[in-house]
Amino acid sequence: MATNLYQMKLVFATHNLNKLAEVQKMLPNSIELLSLKDINCFEDIEETATTLEGNAKIKANYITEKFGYNCFADDTGLEVKTLNGAPGVYSARYAGEPSNSENNMLKLLSELNKKTDREAQFRTSICLNLNGKQFLFDGICTGEILTIKQGEKGFGYDPIFQPKGYNNSFAEMSSEEKNKISHRGLAIQKLIDFLKQLN
Repeated sequence: MATNLYQMKLVFATHNLNKLAEVQKMLPNSIELLSLKDINCFEDIEETATTLEGNAKIKANYITEKFGYNCFADDTGLEVKTLNGAPGVYSARYAGEPSNSENNMLKLLSELNKKTDREAQFRTSICLNLNGKQFLFDGICTGEILTIKQGEKGFGYDPIFQPKGYNNSFAEMSSEEKNKISHRGLAIQKLIDFLKQLN
C-alpha cells in the first residue's frame, strides 16, 4: 500500500533536540515529525555497532519493534584523514562519557596539534523503517578542522569544522545555509526525495 506523503507521521529516533529542530526545518509541512518524547520513549538506545549505518539501524529497529511506528534514525561521525578516520563512529563520546561537545573538541584539537593535514569530512547515515521495509541514505560534507573555535551557532564539532569552499565554520552559518551543504542536510534531502516518490 502506498504511503501518502500528505498524511505521514514519522518518528525521528533521537533525544538530541538540536538535531530534531534542524531536521524539522527541512521537512515539508506534510510530514509530521514526532520525537521520542512524543511517543513516550525515554530510554537511551545503546549504540553498540562499529559503523554509522549499524547504529542508525539499531535505533530505527528499536522504535519500530517496540512502538510500531514508521521511523528513521541517523548516526553521524566526523572522520579526520590524518587520524585514520577517527573519531568516526565514536564522535559523540570521543573524550569519554558523559558525552560533552566541548571536551570532544578540545581532545580533537589536541590530537591535531602541529599537524598540517587537517582534512576531514562529516558523514551521516540514515536508516528509514517504512511499512515493513528498510532503506538507507547517506550524506557527506568535506572540509577541514580549524585550529581554534569559530562561531556560536550549531552544535557538536560545528565551531571547528570549515566546509570546503567556505571561509567560515558551520557554527558561523545560519541553519538554512548549513542545511543546504551539510552531511545531515544532504542525507535528509535524499530521504525527502525518496518519500516524495511514494506519492
